[in-house]
Amino acid sequence: MNRNKIPASIEVSPKQVLDADTLIGKFPPLTRVYITDVGTDTTDTLVAAAKKVTESRYRAVPHFASRRLTTKQALETRVKRMTQEAGVSDALIIGGGLDKPNGEFTSTMEVIGTGFFDANGIMNIGVAGHPEGSPDFSDEVALEALRLKQEFSKRSGAELRIVTQFGFDAESFINWASGIKSAGVDLPIHIGVAGPAKITTLLKFAAMCGVGNSMTFLKKRSNALLTLAAGFDPEEVARPLEQHWLGADGTPVIDQMHVFPFGGLKKSAEWLESRGSWDIKTSLYLNVVNG
Repeated sequence: MNRNKIPASIEVSPKQVLDADTLIGKFPPLTRVYITDVGTDTTDTLVAAAKKVTESRYRAVPHFASRRLTTKQALETRVKRMTQEAGVSDALIIGGGLDKPNGEFTSTMEVIGTGFFDANGIMNIGVAGHPEGSPDFSDEVALEALRLKQEFSKRSGAELRIVTQFGFDAESFINWASGIKSAGVDLPIHIGVAGPAKITTLLKFAAMCGVGNSMTFLKKRSNALLTLAAGFDPEEVARPLEQHWLGADGTPVIDQMHVFPFGGLKKSAEWLESRGSWDIKTSLYLNVVNG
């Protein structure tokens, strides 16, 4: 076990899960595996993916994209099926990135406030953080939203954490996280990190995901043809994050990293294994921290 390496989680699509012959052995047991919801998969598909993740001895963390949801009844049904059929006890609840909501929900707090998650035993919840800001609201509005979520966590007993989109400028992400802590929000912070991949692949996903500042930063770093050929080394982000993981006073600014495997699950898993991102609390590789 390497106590100097920051622990990590990983994100997959339902298709990646269901198309895989097996997930067993790709990650160590209890790895927290996030399952995306971009609005194109049915509840049946999302539940099936979560069930396969759980049966593979990992910890399934399905996304619930608030503005992509339709009705309260549909949400309650999905939550119940996730817990009863797939053994889910953890979730990521995010805004959803739509200008116009698909249904009854406009925000993450509205979804959390239904009570469906705690009523069904989901007491570990990730919410979105925005290190690069958002075109939909100001930084002040985003900070106030995090304060409201922290208050909910304290009064409800739910374990909330902040999970960010991926980025390439570690310094700016660390400064953002430090600012969040200084503003009184002490929720655990999980910073998004892209796994090993081609620069061109990352630029494509950065454009799709709206991480403009990081895309500009990556372009500046990838002007040389040699760099483009070599690909992106996630250690450029992971190493600086680790310096702010185990603080001298025992209070970390960054609690862990959340890996986006744009270059494929195999490459990201091999990178995490090679660097020894072991969990310091359980001796299990990867992520059961704050869960």
